[in-house]
Amino acid sequence: MTESPLRAVRLWQPDIDWERRDDGSILIWQNGKLGAYPHRISDRIHHWAERTPERTWMAERGASGDWERVSFAEMLARVRAIGQALLDMGLSTERPLIILSANSVAHALMALGAQYVGIPSAAIAPAYSLVAGEFGKLISIREQITPGAVFVEDTAPFARAVGEVFGDLPLLAVRGAGVTLDWATLNATPVTPAVDKANAATGLDTVAKFLFTSGTTGSPKAVITTQRMLCANMEQVVDCYAFLKDEPPVILDWAPWNHVAAGNLVFNAAIWNGGTFYIDGGRPTPQMMPETIRNLREVGTNWYFNVPFGYEMLVEAMEDDPDLARAFFSKLKFKYYAGAAMASHTWEALERLAQKATGERIQLGTGLGSTETAPFALFNTDPDAAPGNLGVPAKEILLKLVPTEGKWEARVKGPNVTPGYWRNPRLTAEAFDDEGFYCLGDALRFADPEDPSKGFFFDGRVAENFKLSTGTWVGVGALRAKLTDALGGYARDAVIVGEGEDWLGALLVPFRPAIEKLVPGGEAMADADLFTHPTLSAELAKRLAAYNATATGSSLRVPRVMMMVDPLSIDRGEVTDKGSVNQRAVRAHRGDLVAAIYAGDARVIESGKA
Repeated sequence: MTESPLRAVRLWQPDIDWERRDDGSILIWQNGKLGAYPHRISDRIHHWAERTPERTWMAERGASGDWERVSFAEMLARVRAIGQALLDMGLSTERPLIILSANSVAHALMALGAQYVGIPSAAIAPAYSLVAGEFGKLISIREQITPGAVFVEDTAPFARAVGEVFGDLPLLAVRGAGVTLDWATLNATPVTPAVDKANAATGLDTVAKFLFTSGTTGSPKAVITTQRMLCANMEQVVDCYAFLKDEPPVILDWAPWNHVAAGNLVFNAAIWNGGTFYIDGGRPTPQMMPETIRNLREVGTNWYFNVPFGYEMLVEAMEDDPDLARAFFSKLKFKYYAGAAMASHTWEALERLAQKATGERIQLGTGLGSTETAPFALFNTDPDAAPGNLGVPAKEILLKLVPTEGKWEARVKGPNVTPGYWRNPRLTAEAFDDEGFYCLGDALRFADPEDPSKGFFFDGRVAENFKLSTGTWVGVGALRAKLTDALGGYARDAVIVGEGEDWLGALLVPFRPAIEKLVPGGEAMADADLFTHPTLSAELAKRLAAYNATATGSSLRVPRVMMMVDPLSIDRGEVTDKGSVNQRAVRAHRGDLVAAIYAGDARVIESGKA
């Protein structure tokens, strides 16, 4: 079906240049400069509140199930009132606002109200409060940024965490008991000239927020996020997605705002471009995906983001429901993903479903960035690029590739890169090289070794890679993508094991919807029975044998795999709340399963053996 036309969309046409240096490193950049951008996100709030005051800025489902909307004009008024209330409480950069709740209109208004008057906020993964037994990560966060107040949507679910970690701080909430300042009062605080003075004092170097890394390798780190980072990054985004200048984005998104992709890129895109952000109350889980599907039927999104696992679940739903596919693709101009590699079968299914529903191909892209880059750094918009191509640097990003253990380690410099970690000069110094480049910790592989303009592929996290007993390096990132794709969608990710061993194995993260379709009666089975069912084992053994028949070398062959029955743990850092799997954390916490692979346990699946 590749003869179908590509849906028209205005995107950048990057002009890439590069230089090979005497030390063996390579510099790559995009020619041209960014357009002028304001010194603060709130300038865009003022712009759209004056130009399109009645346009919906954000909407969420209310108790009745209907969309409850906030206009740009209403948003500005409420942000200013909240900003005044926070100033009255004495909050500042040294005493920022902590936000514990999930995405909501109230969450958004609190964060913007603080930012408007120069008070940073820090959105924290709700799991740290709701799942974590001893609140270790929450305590570490408090110690790092010394907050001045805490906001929750509803006090009840967070009562224990607030009491044990933030009990001495003012508590702000929409509803619940023990509140210092209620929601009605926050939104009706009389605004004084102090608000305008505080807003005018903010600038490019003002700290807008603290974003915490996932903490999968230790305590979460407070990444300083400045107005320069946010504004430059938004200008880089609209330079890439040029159509957003002509057509305000209509966004439907579930991804948590405590992560950089959703909390910066997606969240700010609506504000920057006068678009509308619909909060998706669903998630890519069997229990919550129906809500996402319901919302996609109603919201004609033109710019869509999800993680690969979310796309896999959406593909499953659209395969069975052509009307959903037509609704999803009807107004869509561009779809993109981040957080993990996407399997080729998912990529191909999205293209096939789009063509069937609309008669057109609709571009799908991805890129590379991090919390420290705000996050937009590299991106791909070439419709002819192979799946997984991360693209090229955004304007005013300088990419440096350094030869490291046979790979190219990526480092970047640009206006969207953090100045460092809050109150932690040691970690800050360690994160940058002697030329001031931020070290991403990722390895990249050239799509074309002779032409950097063709983009790059992810070649693993430098810290995730390891050696076999033979001294052979294993590139975990590329291998897990190849293996997951070869297993045909029954595993949504693979944790590669074998450090110090003679050969590789893998612990598989199951994708239940696909497995249920394979195993007769699978819908009614418990995980333990379904994920170890002989039918699944036989299918995986067959696919594993086919993969290994084409794998060349010990760094690619995977003779044995095992399905993980127990779900990955957020509390132990094995997975983030957006579904990204941490290889080292899983290997560290599931040593018994790793040992079972090498002991030939009955649960192990071998190439060609069920």
